[in-house]
Amino acid sequence: MYNSKITGLGYYVPENIVTNDDLSELMDTNDAWIQERTGIKERRWIDKNSDESSATMGAKASKIAIERAGLTKDDIDFIVFATLSPDYFFPGCGVQIQDMLDMPTIGAIDIRNQCSGFIYAISTADQFIKTGMYKNILVIGAEYHSNGLDKTTRGRGVSVIFGDGAGACVLSRTDDNSKGILSSHLHSEGKYADKLIVKSPSIKNWVPDIINTNGEDTSYYPYMDGTFVFKNAIVRFSEVIKEGLEKNNLNTEDIDMLIPHQANLRISQFVQKKFGLSNDQVFNNIMKFGNTTAASIIIALTDAWEQNKIKENDLVVLAAFGSGFTWGSVIIRW
Repeated sequence: MYNSKITGLGYYVPENIVTNDDLSELMDTNDAWIQERTGIKERRWIDKNSDESSATMGAKASKIAIERAGLTKDDIDFIVFATLSPDYFFPGCGVQIQDMLDMPTIGAIDIRNQCSGFIYAISTADQFIKTGMYKNILVIGAEYHSNGLDKTTRGRGVSVIFGDGAGACVLSRTDDNSKGILSSHLHSEGKYADKLIVKSPSIKNWVPDIINTNGEDTSYYPYMDGTFVFKNAIVRFSEVIKEGLEKNNLNTEDIDMLIPHQANLRISQFVQKKFGLSNDQVFNNIMKFGNTTAASIIIALTDAWEQNKIKENDLVVLAAFGSGFTWGSVIIRW
């Protein structure tokens, strides 16, 4: 059985920077309130006059990742695209990438696991490579949140958190079983699906509701039971990190870099303290990008790599928790 390793990384975020002070002009909030609860100072939102989308951002990040992998678009065998904010209700963004990058008629799938989307996506790609079906897979996480947020005081508990952006990596076959993805671990608990949810649009709430809806219908905006999500996140983060370490006979002390899903800086800090990790062992960039959901881990991983915070032979742990509930971890020997 083959192993898989990341051979190229890239990310793209919109140029438009939205600070906490900018949000205070839209809703009853302020910089201190947002930073205290989330750690976020600013985020990127697509400009309303722009033609950018989840797919176009994903394509830009993909081009960077493919080039850094030393490959061309024709070397890619398969596409896995993770997002909760596709350009269309259907089809998914994966096929748009195939077209935008002028690739051969390779396969493409979309992963709809929200905050855990990239973990599920790279785990899926890893299995295709391990079995020998594909050699190089493009894995993308991208989100266009800003156009679907309730930017009023009513929605401030959610809207201040999210940002737009995309990240991508090329996962390639290797015969070296000591390097690359060592294991991945995936979980779900659907009974809490309504704790972090966008109820509409759906087949139940379809076109007539979209046309006739009034401003009081909040089912089209994200809803989050923040306290409940926080409590579950810190438990599941810890469990799935330990699961990955134990699977590979590793300890907390072996972690060189933990890249957690950038959901809330307070969650990351809680997990860091629980595992006794130093600031050099955990990477966070939610302060400048906000929560980019399926894009957050791959953007953070790329950002850390670009800053030379990840070196060859480092043990890198990726972990996420979010809507579904779903959660997971990936253990990588760089």
